[in-house]
Amino acid sequence: MTEPNRPDDTNLSFPPSPDDAGSASGNRKASRNNLTDAPGWERATLEKLAFAALNEQKATRRWKTFVRLSWLVFFIALIWMAMHRGTPATDAAVPHTAVVEIKGEIADGADASAEFVNAAVRAAFEDEGAKAIVLLINSPGGSPVQAGMMNDEILRLKAKHKKPVYAVVEESCASAAYYIAVSADKIFVDKASIVGSIGVLMDGFGFTGLMDKLGVERRLMTAGENKGFLDPFSPQSEKQRVYAQAMLDQIHQQFITVVKAGRGKRLKETPEMFSGLFWSGQQAVELGLADQLGNLDYVAREVVKTEEIIDYTRRDNVAERLAKKFGAAMGEGVMKAFKAIPALR
Repeated sequence: MTEPNRPDDTNLSFPPSPDDAGSASGNRKASRNNLTDAPGWERATLEKLAFAALNEQKATRRWKTFVRLSWLVFFIALIWMAMHRGTPATDAAVPHTAVVEIKGEIADGADASAEFVNAAVRAAFEDEGAKAIVLLINSPGGSPVQAGMMNDEILRLKAKHKKPVYAVVEESCASAAYYIAVSADKIFVDKASIVGSIGVLMDGFGFTGLMDKLGVERRLMTAGENKGFLDPFSPQSEKQRVYAQAMLDQIHQQFITVVKAGRGKRLKETPEMFSGLFWSGQQAVELGLADQLGNLDYVAREVVKTEEIIDYTRRDNVAERLAKKFGAAMGEGVMKAFKAIPALR
């Protein structure tokens, strides 16, 4: 007889007996014990921890270096921008009308100062492509010293480079601003512009009467009888008043001389012309203080015959705007407010 077919013995499987399971578990525990019992395992673990710490320190150092370099590049960029407040880069072969703005108070350190305006005007004159220079003015006036420096420099550059200069008035061209404008070959105004105020003033305050009422005594010690001249808390003597008036009259006469030299026979003098009064643009044309009505585009198109306009004005860059924003300008204003000597305008 033949035996019946049966599955191959290799396909048979049986669940482990409890003794076999216990034996396998014991083998795994033994294997783990053998790993910890292996010689040098503590050293290997410490080396891994040490290398991980070193890698973390390297990453931290790289990040710190990156941050520091980023700040360094940022500050270098700010310094570079602060030192390069230049005029626009232009192609000397392109004919254009050069514009220099004179806006706001004319004073040392302001945008409308001799330092900044003269630098812009020089750059415009030296550019071969600039066919004429236009002074775009919107200022109530300011320092006669700064205005005189600008007037002198513009006249010098005109004689050297033989280029015409035109003044174009927007809202106002008064006092020291007009002192600058008369250096131009022609002055153009809007019919409603404010022009003139050919005069000089020195302002201040006197608190002596109030101090007497409050019982406050001013104790000012000087070496020199006039060292306390113009002190607002001390009485002003007649001698000091006469001296100050003489100085103002002298500066006023200098102003008048400059206006007459600049305007020449075009002036139609009246008793009030040099009294400090100001006039509308239309009246200024009638009095010869200005030549005709017109704006910047008109002058570039019809007078200079070059409609391309390039601005040479010196402007605040990013670094300086940030400095002003964070208090530099405020600090300067506070210092000016505490100056004892009155401003001369």
